[in-house]
Amino acid sequence: MIGRRRLLGTAVAIPFFALGAAQGAERIRLVFIHGRSQQGLDPVQLKRTWLDTLVGQLAIDHLKLPGDVDVEFPYYGDELEKFVTQSKLPLASDIHARGDSGQDEFLVFQAQIANELAENSGVTDADIDAEYGSNPRQRGPLNWEWVQAIIRAIDKHAGGVSASAIENFTRDVYLYLSSMRVRDTIDGIVEKSFNGHPTVVVGHSLGSVVAYNILRKRQLNVPLLVTIGSPLGIRAVRTPLTPIGFPEGVSHWFNAYDPRDVVALNPLDAANFAVQPPVENYSGVKNSTDNRHGITGYLNDPEVAKRIYSALA
Repeated sequence: MIGRRRLLGTAVAIPFFALGAAQGAERIRLVFIHGRSQQGLDPVQLKRTWLDTLVGQLAIDHLKLPGDVDVEFPYYGDELEKFVTQSKLPLASDIHARGDSGQDEFLVFQAQIANELAENSGVTDADIDAEYGSNPRQRGPLNWEWVQAIIRAIDKHAGGVSASAIENFTRDVYLYLSSMRVRDTIDGIVEKSFNGHPTVVVGHSLGSVVAYNILRKRQLNVPLLVTIGSPLGIRAVRTPLTPIGFPEGVSHWFNAYDPRDVVALNPLDAANFAVQPPVENYSGVKNSTDNRHGITGYLNDPEVAKRIYSALA
């Protein structure tokens, strides 16, 4: 049986058992799922950064999180880094000779993402040719020099994200999507934060991929899923997750992105992530971090903060 309530101007279908949480029947929870490049950091401090940013933004609008919200921050940064080290996957900038089939598969994946990022961020063939120069080798996904030229062109002309950040991002996402061992380990860490109670989920960058992969497999009680800076709209990222679908336990999905964030250029719309009911996309974020992708630049967006607050309150 489904009830409806209004979430900051948006009618959202929510099961009555979720509504019961707001009436005190169950403690509602907030789970933050971080992205890549968090290895070696203090998870307690990371959680504090996320929470302080959200609370600080809400305070500007004279709002305050309910005091009984359980906040979880499942940390998998060090585990992901172990897999990165064990994989020995070379970045395009590190390759000097064509390697084995595993390396080739990664190069193809990296090339697919690089090409899509270049196309969507306005990087032209001429920009890429200028980076490639007079190299006589045939252009193609298995030519590491060609892939590197595309990434350098994105770095130079798209702005906001460095070549090394793009390469490391594609490697980490590839490991998660291509290795069952990596995926099961990371998912297992995050899944411990769910206990059947109503849970608002916020996934950033790779964390949005992790959140989606878990929620599409398990019918959890999620009044609101918030994805921020999400790469799920990139063809090479969503393809390994097919068939895609709207997670059954999620009442509403809100996807926020900065159009200048190269990683999250594609909204989760009918063209890039066709699911029913459709994902609500919000492109009004003005991420103030250097790469337009940082978590604080997303959580201090007024609309993002209010959506999380409304689901919790």
